[in-house]
Amino acid sequence: MVLVAAGVLAAWQPQAPTTPRNRFEAAAALFERECAACHGSDSSGGRAVSLFDQAWLDSTDDDAIVTAIENGVPDTEMAPYRDLLEAPDVWALVQFIRTRAGSFVEAPAYVARADGEVVDSERHTFRVDTVVGGLETPWALVFLPDGRMLVTERRGTLRIVANNELSEPVTGTPEVWERQDAGMHDVEIHPEYADNGWIYLAYSEVAPGHTPSASEATPGSPPGREPPSPPNMQVFIRGRIDDDNRWVDQELIYRASLDLYTSSDTHYGTRLVFDDANHLFFAIGERGVMEHAQDLSSPLGKIHRVNDDGSIPDDNPFVGEGAAVPSIWSYGHRNPEGLAWHPETGALWESEHGPRGGDEINLIEPGHNYGWGVISSGIQRGITEAARDGMESPIVYYTPTLAPAGIAFYTGNPFSEWTNSLLVGSLWGQELRRLEIVGREVTHQEVLFAQFGRVRDVVVGPDGYVYVARQDPTGGSTGVSLTASTPGSVIRLVPVED
Repeated sequence: MVLVAAGVLAAWQPQAPTTPRNRFEAAAALFERECAACHGSDSSGGRAVSLFDQAWLDSTDDDAIVTAIENGVPDTEMAPYRDLLEAPDVWALVQFIRTRAGSFVEAPAYVARADGEVVDSERHTFRVDTVVGGLETPWALVFLPDGRMLVTERRGTLRIVANNELSEPVTGTPEVWERQDAGMHDVEIHPEYADNGWIYLAYSEVAPGHTPSASEATPGSPPGREPPSPPNMQVFIRGRIDDDNRWVDQELIYRASLDLYTSSDTHYGTRLVFDDANHLFFAIGERGVMEHAQDLSSPLGKIHRVNDDGSIPDDNPFVGEGAAVPSIWSYGHRNPEGLAWHPETGALWESEHGPRGGDEINLIEPGHNYGWGVISSGIQRGITEAARDGMESPIVYYTPTLAPAGIAFYTGNPFSEWTNSLLVGSLWGQELRRLEIVGREVTHQEVLFAQFGRVRDVVVGPDGYVYVARQDPTGGSTGVSLTASTPGSVIRLVPVED
């Protein structure tokens, strides 16, 4: 009930206006100064109920909390503060409450050896099997028609898994720039792979023809006080693997213009997915410059659609519109990490990293603007709106952050109670989450597990089991840099019969 917010800001007096840079910090200070005496600073509360009670937060939504702050709560001490707080500051206070509440939720202890662990979820009990270990930050998975699996490692390698055994890296793949978020990313196969053998790769490369300066980092530079990176960008190619485990017949699908290459090592986005008509969809992040996302003359911060050879379909939404990049399918994206088709509706769904909170699950439609650079459900300097007419708000968003990664809709028989659920992997949350969807609405969410490390990708195998690319934890109290490469494995979820 919103009534538990009674007393919030009851003693607040107007302060100097805050800027987007310090809005979140100002919200934290405001809460401690004016709210904590009544509601307490932790989940136990004070003389009034705690606003960090996760059960209450799960039972309400942000709009209701905003309304309580702006309009007050009748028959309580909670007066309206619409005229005393700017809307972005109210939003920052709500996001602070959710973020702080998340810090009081004890995460499950990390289980380093997941093999054989049994999990009781809402709909199915399942066992975790290790398919293959010995990987280093596995980033993406895809099955070949013969049941073998392709796995990318962020450090720049492509491997084959067959009969629970890991091949040596495929030779002859392109040189990859790896640092922080950069590296070898997604892999996908052509829908007609059995006939043509095409495999599609996305990876980050140093600008072709670039001559390194003495001060630049080089591949394999150790973490720490690193020199600046060379200009780099995501590139999309296709090729084949021959009988000698060699990458051959490489062709370019998409490369951005060289003037967009940047020394930033963040926000590459990068997922690949085909539709039923052999169109390839791929995502590129805005590379840390949010203005790119709204600029139709830039490919950054966009989801693109091309033919399987990289040519442009005539019916793309911005074909022939001035300087607009003709491959753009949707825009206003920050850092897309997952793409998946709903098996019944045919709708394209996407996962996306937000700024400070505000991670998103979106339903992608051609030509639509998803708002990054102008609106956000998180907190970002320079953005003061959470919604605007003409821009798509997320179907659901997450504060505190989950850092959602690969996604997949479940189809198959072994987990029949999960049919059409969206499975969402997460990096910061270290979760595999299941979302039930009706039309455009997420009606229920369940965390399937959160104790086996960072989940990079999730796919449904031809056997109907769920396969997950995971890596050992980073950041937080681990003592390992958040973006460090760590050992990983592919695990499989197998239902356990009653």
